[in-house]
Amino acid sequence: MHDQPDSRKREAVFQIEAVTKVYRMGEVEVHALRGVDLELLAGELVVLLGPSGSGKSTLLNILGGLDTPTSGRVLCRGHDLVAASEAELTRFRREAVGFVFQFYNLIPSLSARENVAIVTEIARQPMAPEEALQRVGLGDRLDHFPAQLSGGEQQRVAIARAVAKRPELLLCDEPTGALDSATGIVVLEALEQINRELGTATVIITHNAGIAEMADRVIHFADGHIVSDERNPVRKRPHELSW
Repeated sequence: MHDQPDSRKREAVFQIEAVTKVYRMGEVEVHALRGVDLELLAGELVVLLGPSGSGKSTLLNILGGLDTPTSGRVLCRGHDLVAASEAELTRFRREAVGFVFQFYNLIPSLSARENVAIVTEIARQPMAPEEALQRVGLGDRLDHFPAQLSGGEQQRVAIARAVAKRPELLLCDEPTGALDSATGIVVLEALEQINRELGTATVIITHNAGIAEMADRVIHFADGHIVSDERNPVRKRPHELSW
């Protein structure tokens, strides 16, 4: 187990203030977010728990600049993303945020190294693809294609691709959702190592409540609201989790 660093020494990377999101479907309004306030600190690992339709993925998309709120403010180190131009949002997504989804989105005709290089070629201060893959335990699989890799290995390539641009924020939407528990633990170990070694603020959306014990903070979502935001006294390592 890890004792938790003192959060008061950490800088806020993201601040979300009174964020709402309303989708219009014909004459029906769907309220995905209903006034969310949230602060994410540098180096934190946060797990978001909640049922489908509770607003978790909408919040993640707004954090990552993939969607904009109906109202409220989204600040990245004091810069208001809601007021940003499309060009500024594109640069933000390219430089500041790494995404990991349930499905790996690798290009089948490219090797693991080449899939990571797609990101490093457009990033500002990237790490080498070889280093990124080494960090997730795939230093010996650089030239393998996705079809030659297991599901867990493909997800670790996706993590390497996300972190190779050295993002300030790593957003993971159900990163173990398509994996069995043993493989999922290996993927969580890769995410935990990146968070610990690089200090990348990391948000993991999951339905799996067992994953919450590896987090600094656990945020429960329901019906577009944060219903609880609790800090774990200690962080468990992924292999210690009760799956």
